Amino acid sequence: MLYRFKSKNRADLVMLEPHGRRVLEIIGKDPGPQGIILPEQMPQALAALREAVEQEAREVAEARAAFELAHGRQPGPREEPGPRDGVQLRQRVHPFVQLLVFCHQQGDTVVWGV
Repeated sequence: MLYRFKSKNRADLVMLEPHGRRVLEIIGKDPGPQGIILPEQMPQALAALREAVEQEAREVAEARAAFELAHGRQPGPREEPGPRDGVQLRQRVHPFVQLLVFCHQQGDTVVWGV
């Protein structure tokens, strides 16, 4: 399944089901087949997404430091990517955040499954 987020003044944003579900759960919406985000709900949704991104960044940093300590290395900045350096939440939610910011400024709703 795909989630297709729509607004009247922006292009549709399509997310694969697991990623769209996670985003909707983060912002406190039922990840059902249809839904709506009202402009007055967008500031809270943006705050929840920012907090989730910050939380994931802390968890990744802690895990990386623990791994490096367990392998006899000093924790610190890394130069080469590691196995967990795939697509992170901040990258996945960036287009959604942009959509919410724009729609909030315009007073537009965001819908999916309609």
